[in-house]
Amino acid sequence: MNNRVERILAYMVAGIIVLSLASFVAVIIATASGLEPRDFTSGVWPVITVLPLIGLPIGFVLIITLLVVSAVRRGRAARDAVN
Repeated sequence: MNNRVERILAYMVAGIIVLSLASFVAVIIATASGLEPRDFTSGVWPVITVLPLIGLPIGFVLIITLLVVSAVRRGRAARDAVN
């Protein structure tokens, strides 16, 4: 059960961080290709520009959560091995 939780957390971290970095790169490429700041206010661009601001902190919190869950599991396994 715990391995499943760790695996789900790991995939969530990877997905959120990759999506955030991809949108960050998309904004850099769009700016380099000549889009003006006012062009980022319409269409899908507002979501793409805000996604790294939300996704990266969520990814960081999920990494901390994954570390805590993994440490608790290892601690229980070590305690069970001693008994």
